[in-house]
Amino acid sequence: MNQKDHWERAYSTKLPVKLGWYEPHLQTSLNRIKEINLPKDAPIIDTGGGASTLVDDLLEGGCRSITVLDISEQALSVAKARLGNRADLVKWIVGDITSVDLPTHHYEVWHDRAVFHFLTEPVQRRKYRDNLLNALKPGGHLIIGTFAPEAPPRCSGLPVQRYSLEQLKRTMGGEFDLKRSHKELHVTPGGVEQTYLYCHFRRETDRP
Repeated sequence: MNQKDHWERAYSTKLPVKLGWYEPHLQTSLNRIKEINLPKDAPIIDTGGGASTLVDDLLEGGCRSITVLDISEQALSVAKARLGNRADLVKWIVGDITSVDLPTHHYEVWHDRAVFHFLTEPVQRRKYRDNLLNALKPGGHLIIGTFAPEAPPRCSGLPVQRYSLEQLKRTMGGEFDLKRSHKELHVTPGGVEQTYLYCHFRRETDRP
């Protein structure tokens, strides 16, 4: 089963509240985005947003330029149905983050909670980073949550790549300046403990 089929099946067979990464509200991510204090029309992309409620809370906070990208069409359908008419205020993209075409230097914020750690092959991580550098404005912000070394080696039946802070900094590269990081314990609906490493990076403005 390929990645897309895996995630289509996951979202088709389980309610979002039963999925391992579910949280009622992504409060850590919301706090980091609010701290940046960007204009309400600043473009934000939630990569691998799936059925997450982050988009609901961003809309509630007045954000007016939100894109949600996910490999699973079913996941985005769940989020759209939940939002009702407000779904029309959001740009939805079904695509693989390692290959999807995104506008150049468009986004002020690139948010990723629990996507990057599923990219276990170096070529996948390179393509992700290429897309990130293409799409994020110089001076823009990367807010990312990945499995820390203490987390389990698998999630949702798939292997993951776990990261220490130094490993993640090296992987993101010199174009990104670390602003803040911390670890956070997430307990899945099934009771499994997963330690996340959350980082806020800012893209340097003087690099291509």
